[in-house]
Amino acid sequence: MQRKILRKAFSAVAAAALLTSAVAHADDKVIKVGTISGPDAQIWSVVTKVARREGLNVKVIEFNDYVQPNAALDAGDLDANSFQHQPYLDSQVKQRGYKIVSAGLTYISPLGIYSKKLKSVKDLQLGAKVAVPNDPSNENRALLLLQAQGVIKLKAGAGTNGNSATPLDVAENPKKIKLVELDAAQLPRALGDVDAAAINTNYALAAGLQPTKDAIALEDIHSPYANLIAVRAQDKDQPWVKKLVAAYQSDDVRQFIKTQFKGSVVPSF
Repeated sequence: MQRKILRKAFSAVAAAALLTSAVAHADDKVIKVGTISGPDAQIWSVVTKVARREGLNVKVIEFNDYVQPNAALDAGDLDANSFQHQPYLDSQVKQRGYKIVSAGLTYISPLGIYSKKLKSVKDLQLGAKVAVPNDPSNENRALLLLQAQGVIKLKAGAGTNGNSATPLDVAENPKKIKLVELDAAQLPRALGDVDAAAINTNYALAAGLQPTKDAIALEDIHSPYANLIAVRAQDKDQPWVKKLVAAYQSDDVRQFIKTQFKGSVVPSF
């Protein structure tokens, strides 16, 4: 009788040990995240430390182009990636049939409107000249920002769902703003010749302009052009995805971004 009790007790302990081992093994799963060398990789070095404290083992794999991370994720070689905004992801899904979705926002490098003559977008006068980038993606961003600021109104559907807007899509322009299309890299040098210009963060910084200080308007942190963490659609509800997003959207990461990048990269969470 006593031996039977001992055998049952041993079996219960063994089962508990196996369960504990299985849970530990699950927590030890390596989550492979693809990203791009530069700011993204710098931020993920902090995310991995936060994730480790929460029992999540993250391995960051750096890429040098924007094509491979989605291909690798779709193929199952990665568990997640973090380098792109929603419009880019949408175009990749449309072109390549990827079953990839957004799991959460990360940061934005905000496009801003700058001026040497004005303190506010509201100060734009009748017939003012506003320079915008001439490439489809960034021109679209500029027109959406001008619309958000109440300067223009685009035709219904223009600028969204993969439909890049152009000046031909401006439906309402009460101040008769003249849109001047220029190469994105030339926009900072054109500030003296126009009333305002929509400039990408990298070119603004190179010209000595600080987005959070010098821009008279900035993209909202929840703009469609905020970057995101992407996962396969089949994994979106997995517990590790929630942990991964929470690690990124932590106070530690927020403070690192604010301190390290001084407004050139802004948390979108």
